[in-house]
Amino acid sequence: MSKFAVSFEDKVFKNLDGDLDWSIEGYKERGGYDRLAEVLAKDPKEIINSLKPCGMRGRGGAGFPTAIKWSFMPDPTDEKPNYLVCNADEGEPGTCKDRDILRNDPHTLVEGLIIGCHCLQAKTAYVYIRGEYHIESVRMQEAIDQAYEAGYLKEGICDIYIHMGAGAYICGEETALLESLEGKRGQPRLKPPFPANFGLYGCPTTVNNVETIAQMGVIAKKGLDWWTQFGSENNHGTKVFSVSGAINSPKNIEVALGVPLKELIEDFCGGVKGGWDNLQAVIPGGSSTKLLTPEEAETAIMDFDSLKQFNSSLGTAGVVVISKDENLLDIMLRISRFYKHETCGQCTPCREGIPWVYRDLEKLINGKGSIEDIDKLVKLTHKIEGKTICAFADGAVWPVQGLIAKFKPLLEEKLK
Repeated sequence: MSKFAVSFEDKVFKNLDGDLDWSIEGYKERGGYDRLAEVLAKDPKEIINSLKPCGMRGRGGAGFPTAIKWSFMPDPTDEKPNYLVCNADEGEPGTCKDRDILRNDPHTLVEGLIIGCHCLQAKTAYVYIRGEYHIESVRMQEAIDQAYEAGYLKEGICDIYIHMGAGAYICGEETALLESLEGKRGQPRLKPPFPANFGLYGCPTTVNNVETIAQMGVIAKKGLDWWTQFGSENNHGTKVFSVSGAINSPKNIEVALGVPLKELIEDFCGGVKGGWDNLQAVIPGGSSTKLLTPEEAETAIMDFDSLKQFNSSLGTAGVVVISKDENLLDIMLRISRFYKHETCGQCTPCREGIPWVYRDLEKLINGKGSIEDIDKLVKLTHKIEGKTICAFADGAVWPVQGLIAKFKPLLEEKLK
């Protein structure tokens, strides 16, 4: 067995594939809610301090140390209570891990929210679920109802509410999510102030991803030694990877962080369709991360730091395998069109620039223009990158930058 494989007992999400009973009875049979009372009896700040050395980094894409983020929260007051918000607005193309957690193992999130609320001294948590996840939202609500019935959730002490989004990708950005939750148009806020000081309804708020909250709850129960046996320094723990595309066995799979990309594809997911030699490219962390070439995929390590050497990132760990049987340029144009459609329009460089990038890329792929126009497109992306309120524009131009940096001959061939 691979050293990156995780045993059933060590998995955080024991029912990720949906083969077992998702209900509270099945969850308790798998050890769910064990030692919860023991954790809730501890001082919140002591728990947060004890979690800092665990190296747990946010699983939503940014990879910021979660316990440090939690430590930014002040003590609540009568005028300004603390809130915990779960970001289940999973909109990154190539990523579907949170969907299976909500659908097949919702009580891992419920228990994580209970522990998270205790640590943050919050009496209320909101789960913001993307509008298309109707089945998942129904399942999550059933799990919440079961937790109230069993006494794990108590009105006025720890309440969990579900809020459905309306399908906007931008609401995955934490401050746009808070705006939407307040009933406003989902557009990012200027920072500072940060949500820990001025979040939901102007109160201290922490926003975390589904996987992050669920895992933090389990770490609080099982301890650092258990968690740090997986991964490496600064990249500890297990991680759910969404592996799709030209792969023989597409799936969501929980393995140790730091798994080699080739091993993830070949050993855990059945290999590339047509064999490894048929590999053309890999998107390593969702559509906003830069492409990897087959040569890079040979040695790439899947953690937050190692992928930087290839000028890419782990992102949401949505791995999309692209074989030589697919038209890579068409795939990248489709991704660019997606971001053109999803810009919220608040910042001029993004509102005007992202459609411009799409139009120029489309022109090049259709064989119109010159070789010099490829370099002009790169310059255009750099004029957009880093010039906006949030990181949406950066994520929209990175795929194009990666395409040109590593697969420029494909575009040049179109212009001959």
